[in-house]
Amino acid sequence: MSSATTLKLLNFLLFQAGWLACVLLTNSWALLIATGVLAFHLTVVSARPAAEARFILLGIVLGSLVDGLWFRSGVMQDGTGSAWTPLWLMAIWALFMTTLAHSLAWMHQRIWLPFVLAPVAGPFAYLAASKLDAVTLPEGTLSLAALAVGWLVIFPLLMAIQKRYFPETLT
Repeated sequence: MSSATTLKLLNFLLFQAGWLACVLLTNSWALLIATGVLAFHLTVVSARPAAEARFILLGIVLGSLVDGLWFRSGVMQDGTGSAWTPLWLMAIWALFMTTLAHSLAWMHQRIWLPFVLAPVAGPFAYLAASKLDAVTLPEGTLSLAALAVGWLVIFPLLMAIQKRYFPETLT
């Protein structure tokens, strides 16, 4: 296995571990674990940590705005009744953003791919989180449809922003 492949696999595993910690804990421990995973990623996996950190910050803001819309509109809820994106979910956005430069970088090769995969994969992650009691999707299928529309917009947008403004982060 090449070094690049090893780093992409490590990125994938770090994201999965961080996602699971955030979804299971949904508290300050989740933030601490996610911060550790992110720091490890930026020091060990990332070839351009400063640029990738800026891209991650932008993704946290944009992803949190989209999720905030779902919390405000009642499409999604968490156990605290938060009217905005909880910190543990912002941490997941940070972790997810690392995958765009590494384990999901292959999606940049086909412009149509994010439009096909994102509306399925994005809502599936929230559905999985709901099965682990991190969030609820009170409107069921309607909630999943709204999440699919959000992911149909946000994922290709993030990829376009990365390709245009942060191309050095792509490995």
